[in-house]
Amino acid sequence: MPTWTALTTLPDSDKAEALGAALEALEPEPTGVGIFELEDGSGLWEVGGYFSVAPDVIALSILAAAHGARPFAVSDLPETDWVAHVRRELHPVEAGRFFVYGSHDAAALPADRIGLLIEAAMAFGTGHHGTTKGCLDAFDMLLTDDVVPRNVADIGCGTAVLAIAAAKATDAAVVASDIDPQAVEVACANAAANGVGGRVACLEAAGFAHPELARNAPFDLVFANILKGPLIDLAPMMATHVAPAGHVILSGILIAQADEVTAAYHGVGFCLRDRREIGDWATLTLRR
Repeated sequence: MPTWTALTTLPDSDKAEALGAALEALEPEPTGVGIFELEDGSGLWEVGGYFSVAPDVIALSILAAAHGARPFAVSDLPETDWVAHVRRELHPVEAGRFFVYGSHDAAALPADRIGLLIEAAMAFGTGHHGTTKGCLDAFDMLLTDDVVPRNVADIGCGTAVLAIAAAKATDAAVVASDIDPQAVEVACANAAANGVGGRVACLEAAGFAHPELARNAPFDLVFANILKGPLIDLAPMMATHVAPAGHVILSGILIAQADEVTAAYHGVGFCLRDRREIGDWATLTLRR
């Protein structure tokens, strides 16, 4: 299947996130959108979309101009088996007691680790990103400190690797939600592949906006590995959905954004318990 890319840059993280959100609503709809800070010291952010049909160049030009971005560079890519390519490049990730791997590395799973089988999937990641490792390391820290949740939510779950980790490491009831229906399908498939399909409820929801999340609240632990803007917007809802003395593990946050996110959660009654950094990314563990 042919693939088109549309890439642009702009010098502001908030504007980049806003442009990414607008790009997701474009017709024809992109199959994926990425937002990254360039690592060349320029301070620029790259916003890109992937399309299975040729994108509307005029609409892209209007979006770029409206958000103060450079014109989109549109390219068509040669057909490549990206999943096979990613499998060749990926190696297992160790995060405390957890071991994230693909089926091609099943023989490498140590006997004393909790295996999280996540296959290569271009749309929703593989669990190998630094933010996912940060969340797993933070969860491992809580477990080591004898904080064992009984009721867990994974908001913006993607592959549901964090929800699966909670289900495999504890006896908790676990809910995994995502705004993207395809992500929910992937999450369900991954939970089943890891033998916890009956214990992880996978829902389509924006934030906590689902009756089952309301019924299951308050939660002892909430994972949210998303982006700074949505995390700050969710802070008041976190305060009403997390149990007293419960924890949230937040990531998808650049190091430069961590203080702002921490302040938003302090403002609704959370205190910082742990902050860890991997590459350019920060993971925050906060206690209500």
